[in-house]
Amino acid sequence: MMVQLEVGQKARIIDTAGIDQLVRRRLLDLGITEGSEICIKHKMPFGGPLMLESRGQCVAIRRKEALSIKVVAI
Repeated sequence: MMVQLEVGQKARIIDTAGIDQLVRRRLLDLGITEGSEICIKHKMPFGGPLMLESRGQCVAIRRKEALSIKVVAI
C-alpha cells in the first residue's frame, strides 16, 4: 500500500481497482496509471493526505484513496 512507503521512497503502481471510479479517472487524466512510477514527497500528519510526484508533477491524494492503491517499492 502506498501509505506504508516512507518519504522519498519510490514505487510502481500495480493496482488501482480498489479506488472510486471518479478518483481513478482523475488520476488517469494526470497520467498516474498502473505501471506509473511515483515518489512520496510528503505525508501530512493526523491522517491527512499524501503528496506524491509522478512524471514531474506533484499531486495530493487522500489517505483513504492511498490505502486502496497497491504499489511495489523499487
